[in-house]
Amino acid sequence: MSTIYIRTLKRAEHTVFCVADGQKTYYDPQFNRSIPYSSGQQVKRSLIDSLSKALNQVPSPTTFLFDVDKKGVLKEGEVYATCDPSYADQLFGGWMKAGKGGKERTIKRRSPLSISSMRGLHPLLAGVDSENISFDRSDRPNNEVIIRNEKGDELTDDQITELLEGKDRSLSRKWIPSNKRATGLFVQDIAIDLRRLFCVSLNKLEPEITEETESKLRTEGWIETNTVFGNCLVAPPSVRERLIPALAYAIVNWAITSNQARTFSLMETLAISVSDNANRIAGSIRAKLKEEEDNKAEPIIEEEMQGVDTYVTLAAGGYIRTKKESVDALENATQTLIEKMMDFDYENQLKEVTKVVGLN
Repeated sequence: MSTIYIRTLKRAEHTVFCVADGQKTYYDPQFNRSIPYSSGQQVKRSLIDSLSKALNQVPSPTTFLFDVDKKGVLKEGEVYATCDPSYADQLFGGWMKAGKGGKERTIKRRSPLSISSMRGLHPLLAGVDSENISFDRSDRPNNEVIIRNEKGDELTDDQITELLEGKDRSLSRKWIPSNKRATGLFVQDIAIDLRRLFCVSLNKLEPEITEETESKLRTEGWIETNTVFGNCLVAPPSVRERLIPALAYAIVNWAITSNQARTFSLMETLAISVSDNANRIAGSIRAKLKEEEDNKAEPIIEEEMQGVDTYVTLAAGGYIRTKKESVDALENATQTLIEKMMDFDYENQLKEVTKVVGLN
């Protein structure tokens, strides 16, 4: 088959994914709960970071354009990606370059990786709590306190003393109320379109690359072939053999680190399922409402499902009933992904499709 589906189950504990009013949430109308989530864009960024680390490669540069008007005011302009599949983050992440004023052809490549948000496995198995925190430096005698009046002038020490008279107020503490934190079991899905994973379209009407980049790729050994998307350049075997293990590692080992040091969570992976069937991958890691208890759900990992390879880590045993957890689960999942991506015939895709549907 031409698509690989991966479902990942993680556990997060008292942490923050992406900040918006403390922690981004969405509302589940069926269970009347706010559910924390990490956007697909943040997951993609985390995956690309993991990929770059695995390759020990600096990600592609980005060009930021600005305009200055007649008054000397700096204004935001376009942002250009490199649009060069020689960079792994560009090849797998996609790009778009749209020139100002429509004078140049727009160049775009849709990522061969479809990436979902990381959201609760079930509305009853993930949630947010809120805490009040403080920024307290009252134990330090060398703090500097500045109070300004309505004109912006600083008050003298005598004026500050007079202002605080009769008030129980510390000037070395700040109270920060209602900080949302996420906890629970979270699931995330990725679909890899193998047909486009290492292919760059040569369609001149909807270009993915410039003529200069095409010439450069041909010089580097990229092979022209015909696919369901028309004529394409395919990365040579040497490039695929270098990138596939790194991509498999990134898909299995990506991690979101909190942008607040005080809310770090390992966000450990509990299980990973790999399949070429989207419906079965959805059933491999799921939740089920308990019949004997209201508003209770139980996480389920189908460890033996036909057409699905499921790998369960040791950490999963603390939260889910499992039988086949293993210390090398993630390594085995990585190897399965490597084998599936290596087995695809990138140069002869149309023959591969014919063979699958039984028309040869």
